Amino acid sequence: MSLDQSNVIDALGIDDASGRVILVIRHDAPWDGSDAQLFLLQEKLNAYVSFALDGEMAADYPDFAGHPIGLRIDCFAAPDPRTLHLLAHVRRQLEFQDIRVEVRALPPAPGRE
Repeated sequence: MSLDQSNVIDALGIDDASGRVILVIRHDAPWDGSDAQLFLLQEKLNAYVSFALDGEMAADYPDFAGHPIGLRIDCFAAPDPRTLHLLAHVRRQLEFQDIRVEVRALPPAPGRE
């Protein structure tokens, strides 16, 4: 998946432990902290929040309506310092909506090393 596909929800589902609907961004490119990459990440995050809060998610997935929301970024390398700074700001802002944000660095799939 790619950050430049801001209109695509990469994955979503219910986290059994927390009951949150988790919207997943999959990022399989290196983090470079560039202005362009940060802009794309911000656009994708904005699209996800809009999808969750503006009723589209509830319309498309009625079973998810009323659940708390979480955003998770699955990536293959830890974000660079500029991206971490942006994500810290996003976390603080989304806490007001009870939306949790997490980053999960995953090992690359076989053949992607």
